Amino acid sequence: MNPNLRRKMLGFILAFFLCFAATAEPVQSLSHMPNQIRLFSGQQGKLQLAIPAEALASVDRPDIVQVNGSSKTAQQVSLRQPIQLTPRQTGKAEVTLKLFGTIPLKKVHVDVMPELKVYPGGQTIGVKVKSAGILVVGHHLVHAADGDKSSPGEAAGLKLGDLLISMNGAALNDITNVPSIVEKAGTSGKPLDITFKRDGKMLKTKLVPAFDDQDQTWRLGLYIRDSAAGVGTLTFYAPHQKVYGALGHVITDMNTQTPIEVGSGQILQSNVTSISRSEEGEPGEKRAHFLKDSRILGNVEKNTHFGIFGKMENKPDFSLYPEPIPVGLSGEVKTGPAEILTVVEGQDVERFKVEIIHVSRQDEPATKGMVIRITDPRLIKKTGGIVQGMSGSPIVQNGKLIGAVTHVFVNDPKSGYGCFIEWMLQDSGVLPAGTHSQKNLKAS
Repeated sequence: MNPNLRRKMLGFILAFFLCFAATAEPVQSLSHMPNQIRLFSGQQGKLQLAIPAEALASVDRPDIVQVNGSSKTAQQVSLRQPIQLTPRQTGKAEVTLKLFGTIPLKKVHVDVMPELKVYPGGQTIGVKVKSAGILVVGHHLVHAADGDKSSPGEAAGLKLGDLLISMNGAALNDITNVPSIVEKAGTSGKPLDITFKRDGKMLKTKLVPAFDDQDQTWRLGLYIRDSAAGVGTLTFYAPHQKVYGALGHVITDMNTQTPIEVGSGQILQSNVTSISRSEEGEPGEKRAHFLKDSRILGNVEKNTHFGIFGKMENKPDFSLYPEPIPVGLSGEVKTGPAEILTVVEGQDVERFKVEIIHVSRQDEPATKGMVIRITDPRLIKKTGGIVQGMSGSPIVQNGKLIGAVTHVFVNDPKSGYGCFIEWMLQDSGVLPAGTHSQKNLKAS
């Protein structure tokens, strides 16, 4: 048979097969197969396809990744069975699958990284952050001598959540500098040139301060804030990079729910004094304090959807692990038993049993990676389940750090969400961005 005709016939057969089985599990598994995956050295990976067909699997760097344990550059594989990937050394490789040996099916880029080990946290920490500017958290009316009431800030088009960057060219690094700038503009009768950030875009406006007859001072007609403080839980410490991650979720302003863009910040040693238990419909909280002379553990450089991150010079005290432990990528997480590390009294970190009842196979970073349920009777008796301040508590499964507690279910405080540690490590800079372990990659 003519080779071109043969290829066309095979193409028609494949097209018919795909159309016929468009909603079948094999085709869905193919459509969900990642373009890029990553593995740690020593980690066995599997590509799960479950397609009833044969294929030619080729790899350009068998010295980096072997397919089904073979050092060959190409071999026939059954797509009914998992395709095993065995890292040989760190580096990048490309695995190509061709149906019937001729029809291109999938090309997967594999990134093999050195094994990563970190210290799981669990320590309660105090968090202080200053925003990279002044945050608008509300409007208020200025009372003029003629009885008029107005908000100059609202008239200038400023909205809740806007971040004021500068006034008349002066950078707004401290809220205490604002009154003098406003008074100078007010007495001179000149409007303020304001640069602000909204939805990631830099914008400008002019604002004319108004004199408040009641307070006898010049006003912007805005409620503003430049700092926030609270309590959370340390998730991990990477000793080689001297980087930590905590909280597992973004810090937002309490009035506007706007994520705080960090200008500077600190995390401090904290002490749990008591706990308000969670009840159905009423989440509890850790009550903790950190004094002015509390030891500073590190700085705050980033505030992302997966928590806060920064530098920490030394391993934190009260760690349950004398040595760092391996990290489990998202594809390794399984439903079943696990444990969380957290503090319920004082500063001592304890282990508590949980059950992972659902795992989301994520194609890209997302906060709701798993659903966990507290099963430890001691923790349930003490806290009622997950409480505020517990977010960031490390989740450990099979001796690997796999994630962090993020949110409680208000109507079922024994259950809540967790995020994968992979995404936290990526946001911290410890893991490179741009490649992901995917839903069809499973560790064995």
